[in-house]
Amino acid sequence: MPQKQDIKILKNQIEKISNILISRTDSIGDVVLTLPLAGMLKQLIPEVKIGFLGRKYTAPIINACEFVDEFIDVDDFLNSRPTICGESIQCILHVFPEKQIAARAQQLHIPLRAGTRNRLYHWLTCNKKFSLSRKKSFRHEALLNLEFLKVFHFSPVASIEQLYPYFGLNNLEPLSAEYASLLSKSKFNLIIHPKSQGSAREWPIQYFSQLVRLLDQDRFKIFISGTAAEGKLMQSFMREHINEVTDITGAMSLTQFISFIHHCDALVANSTGPLHIAAALGKYALGIYPPIWPMNPVRWAPVGPHASAFVMNKNCDDCRYQPSGCHCIKELTPQIIAEALSDAAGKQKK
Repeated sequence: MPQKQDIKILKNQIEKISNILISRTDSIGDVVLTLPLAGMLKQLIPEVKIGFLGRKYTAPIINACEFVDEFIDVDDFLNSRPTICGESIQCILHVFPEKQIAARAQQLHIPLRAGTRNRLYHWLTCNKKFSLSRKKSFRHEALLNLEFLKVFHFSPVASIEQLYPYFGLNNLEPLSAEYASLLSKSKFNLIIHPKSQGSAREWPIQYFSQLVRLLDQDRFKIFISGTAAEGKLMQSFMREHINEVTDITGAMSLTQFISFIHHCDALVANSTGPLHIAAALGKYALGIYPPIWPMNPVRWAPVGPHASAFVMNKNCDDCRYQPSGCHCIKELTPQIIAEALSDAAGKQKK
């Protein structure tokens, strides 16, 4: 349980805090949708230094955010005494709750440790708690993350339309000449990302194949992205469209892939990390979703000025436990996505 000394420090700490550690140790898409929390904290407490605790593979997206001063790897946090810009950590926000991290934060005597009331171990390890139930909420994930502003007595924003300026993906590595040479200077550069490493309901690969055929090759330069393992799963697809697409699966580091997305015009994907990266970079980000809570766009839509989520206007639980047979997502036809891309290409040309 929090000690009396902890509580005394807590009362004196909130208004003069100089650094904050945001803990979000899950996947890329989740991390992207947490970045506006860093951006808003920087706006509300201009002098504060922001650390971001994450998994090593998400470091490139965190380091690309201008509002984050230091990335801290979760293994370093658990096994050493990390700092934020050379100072002891003063506050940790358990945005993605993990028992081991909460216990370590208490062990490190971080003065302000904030988490939700919904986790029993937070009652033992946190000295600032508030109510937040993601499971029962019908709000967007990015807005739920901003509930942590209440720790500092700030009111969260009301809509996702207000969030785009707070992603801050401006610290990008220059794109290498090798990958820059792949881009077309006259066509609409489009990335199609068909797989999701099992993290989302997936539009059938044959639908992506139809989409490629529907797009005018004189207008679109099409890249197929994914991990090296996903590339192997799509070998027949690649052979079928060998003259229509450029295979970049497994070719780039995440750092370079982020820069490549930045230099392209649009990205089409299921509900995956690259979709959220593209949206946060201001690209045309077209996401394909099933109408099943909590997988639908109400919770996970891409956020950005040119982001769109495609989902059937219905409520459906038929396929909740049969991902491979999901008929809801199959009701979204390739023609719908092709028309949206043609519209985007037309606007981009203007």
